[in-house]
Amino acid sequence: MFAAPGNPGIAADADVRDIPLSDHAALVALATDEKVDLVVVGPEAPLVAGLADDLRAAGVAVLGPSQAAAQLEGSKAFAKEIMLAAGVPTGRSETVTSVDEGMAAVAEFGLPVAVKADGLAAGKGVVIAQSQDEARAALESMLDDGVFGDAGRTVVVEEGLSGPEVSLLAISDGTAVARFPAARDYKPIGEGNTGPNTGGMGSVSPVPDIPDHLADQLVDEVHRPVIAEMARRGMPFSGVLYAGIMMTPGGPKVLEFNVRFGDPETQALLPRVDGDLGEVLLAAAAGGLADRPVSVAPGASVAVVLAAANYPGDPRTGDVITGIADAQATGAEVFQAGTTLNAEGQLVTNGGRVLAVQALGDDVEQARGRAYAAAELIHFDGMQMRRDIAAGMDA
Repeated sequence: MFAAPGNPGIAADADVRDIPLSDHAALVALATDEKVDLVVVGPEAPLVAGLADDLRAAGVAVLGPSQAAAQLEGSKAFAKEIMLAAGVPTGRSETVTSVDEGMAAVAEFGLPVAVKADGLAAGKGVVIAQSQDEARAALESMLDDGVFGDAGRTVVVEEGLSGPEVSLLAISDGTAVARFPAARDYKPIGEGNTGPNTGGMGSVSPVPDIPDHLADQLVDEVHRPVIAEMARRGMPFSGVLYAGIMMTPGGPKVLEFNVRFGDPETQALLPRVDGDLGEVLLAAAAGGLADRPVSVAPGASVAVVLAAANYPGDPRTGDVITGIADAQATGAEVFQAGTTLNAEGQLVTNGGRVLAVQALGDDVEQARGRAYAAAELIHFDGMQMRRDIAAGMDA
C-alpha cells in the first residue's frame, strides 16, 4: 500500500511518498510505475481538480468521481440544481452573488438561515445565522471580504431547518448502490453543539433513530435519484456519495453532499465493516458492485476528534503529542490527520483536527466509554475535545 503525501500515522502501514495532491502527473506516475491495482482518492480538492479523470486516462482503477461529477461537493449551487432535477428533498434556497441579493433571500426565508460558501471551504463555509446582523456579516465576509477566496464568491442562502442530522454514505459504480450504516457527526466545536462549525468533532454509528429500514428508504429517496440524474447528464457517479441529511418535522431534507469518505464518520464506519472492504472498493471502481448494503458486524463504533489550539480558526501547529501508544494499547484505534515529525523526530500537531480516537463496543455506550478512556491518555498543549460525542444514545 502506498500513501501520498501521507503522515507519520499511515507510515506505519504504507509506503509513504511525499507527493503533493496537486501534482497529478506524479501521482499518476506512482500508480502506473508501481502497477497499483486501485487508487482511493481521499480528499475533496483533488477530486474537484480532476485527479480521478487523469488516473482513469492512464488506465488506473480509481475510486472517486470525475471532475464533472465531483461538482456535487465542489459547488453547493450545482448540488441544489441536481437535487431539484432528481426530485430529492432539500431546503428552499437562493444562489446569490451580492449582499443585497443575499439579504433579500434572508427576508424571504426568515430566520434562522444558513449562509453557505458555494465552493470548497474545508468544512467551515457554513454559517447558521440567527439574526439579520449575523446573516449580513456572513454574506459580507464571504462576498465582499473574500474570507473563503473564490469558494465564497457565490453563496447559497438556505432556509433554516431543524431536526437531528444523519450522515448516510453509499458507494456506487455509476449504477448499483451499496450503503453503509447510518452515522452521526458533531459539527460545532463546543459541547451541546455550541460555537462555530468545524469539519466534525466526533462521530457514532449506528444511529438509534435511523434503523436499517429507514436508511434503505433514504438511499431510495436521495442517493439513487441523484446517481440516476448524474448518469442521465452524461457524468456518471463512481465513488462514495455522502449525504448530510436533516430529519425535519416535514421529512428528510438533504443539506449537502460529499463525494468521498468524509471524516470523522469514516473513522467510525469502516471499523464496523465485516469482510474485505477492498473487494467492495474495487468493485465500485471497476464495475460490478453488488446492489445491497455493505455487510457490517454487530455492535457500535464511536470516534472522538482531538483538535489543535485555536481550531476552527488558524490552528496552532508544532505542539508535541504524547500518549498515542498508550491509547492504542487499550484496543482503541488512533487515526492521525494533522500530524508531522519535527526536527527532533517528535510527533507534533500540523493541522486543525489532529487525531481521531475510535473504539468498538457491544453498544454505543460501551464504545463511547472506550473511546474516551483512550483519548484521555493522549496529550498535547491546547488540545480540544468535545466530551459529549454520542452521549445519551441507547443503541
